[in-house]
Amino acid sequence: MNLLKYLQEQGIDSRKGCQWLIRHDCVRINGELANDEKMPIVPEQVHSLHIDDEEAVVIPLPHYYILLNKPADYETSHKPRDYPSVFSLFPDQLRVGNLQAIGRLDADTTGVLLLTNDGQFNHRMTSPKHKVAKVYRVTLKHAADETLCAALKNGVLLHDENETVVAENAILHDPHTLILTLCEGKYHQVKRMVAAAGNRVAALHRERFGDWDTQDLAAGEWRFIQP
Repeated sequence: MNLLKYLQEQGIDSRKGCQWLIRHDCVRINGELANDEKMPIVPEQVHSLHIDDEEAVVIPLPHYYILLNKPADYETSHKPRDYPSVFSLFPDQLRVGNLQAIGRLDADTTGVLLLTNDGQFNHRMTSPKHKVAKVYRVTLKHAADETLCAALKNGVLLHDENETVVAENAILHDPHTLILTLCEGKYHQVKRMVAAAGNRVAALHRERFGDWDTQDLAAGEWRFIQP
């Protein structure tokens, strides 16, 4: 693609805005001045992008994948109601694109949240037939024993559901900490399953989604990943 198209795809500005930046020598790619809008660009070879001497995020094209360590009190929505949106944690370049969360985490739930502009990848990660595991650390309101784990692994009937829902695995780390593995994603599923098994969720953290955990990311930090 040419330079003008590349800047647009990076979410830098509108077509006219990108033309203005190019014509006024405001763009540097890999440290070199880029002032010809028809200049050919190979996205994989772009390692740094500066606009008016400020470093911009280099977004992998055409599809990109993001791992976020979601903090508490953020909504997984482009139109939040009670808390800020998780999308506000990203630079404007990413927010203007078609970035979507892969599933949702409740506002009070923390941990691994994946986001992408790749609809097919989103579907593969969330479709029950692909059985992508999600691991949660559940802080329980009431002390529990192995009876809780057995109930979750055998299957519980959720309110307004006709079929039992089964946990892939359930391990009691201590009387108030449950490590729960699920391979589907129903609305408020963890909280509803724990309630159906006779307990309550006091706090919830997703430790892993598929191949990814938060590793060294602090709450609110993110990075690009490769599927």
